[in-house]
Amino acid sequence: MIWLIGGTSESVIIARLLSDLKQDFVVTVTTKSACQLYENINNIQVVVTKLSLAQMRDFISLWQVFAIIDASHPFALEVSQNAIHLVTSSQDLCLPYLRYEREMVTTNNHKNIFYYPDLQSLLSDNWILKQKKVLLTIGAKYLHLFKPYHHQAQFYARILPYQSSLELAEKAGFGCDRIIAIRPPLSLELEKALWQLWDIEIVVTKAGGKAGGEDIKYQLAEELKIPLVVIKRPSLNYPLMAKSVEDVKEFLKNF
Repeated sequence: MIWLIGGTSESVIIARLLSDLKQDFVVTVTTKSACQLYENINNIQVVVTKLSLAQMRDFISLWQVFAIIDASHPFALEVSQNAIHLVTSSQDLCLPYLRYEREMVTTNNHKNIFYYPDLQSLLSDNWILKQKKVLLTIGAKYLHLFKPYHHQAQFYARILPYQSSLELAEKAGFGCDRIIAIRPPLSLELEKALWQLWDIEIVVTKAGGKAGGEDIKYQLAEELKIPLVVIKRPSLNYPLMAKSVEDVKEFLKNF
């Protein structure tokens, strides 16, 4: 069985490929709503779970996993770290591992772009946010980091349209008038309308690639002259990486 670590648009493409190739595989996601991504794919098994390192070992044994394709979100650091640790540090689990890494987005507009290695660095150097209307497109799980700073800036949050995301936003101090729930990527026109609706003065996003609308945000930052803060992707030493479906096909030739 091939274990596909999913939850992303790229994982859906890979799942279709595995299904077309008649491969036995199982997909893991962390929310029930993410199961909807795979509804139109045949011969697929989707498991909703959040696995610790020890639970990963049990999962591999239970499903008789012989290879791992990691197509998790670029910022889902823990699941990738744990999977890599298992396949590289366990003598009894020497499994082939492939990381599918979505393409990085680049821009020639450096005037309005500010890069930070992580959110903690941004908050410790938060002069750029003070007294501003700030749109956060960083994911609901990180909004709690901004809770102590609501008195310093007017924060708005764009989150995924899940009940769990809404609950996290509310716990982080965001009222219903400061939240919009919608799945990216958005069109340029819709993204622009949202920025203008709230008179946004600065946007904070993650380097999540085109799937997260990062390219659209670069375009708008230049057009509207609005500063864009980009949180860089965490860096991991992946044993083997793929950047295209063709790379995945090449990996699958081994099985």
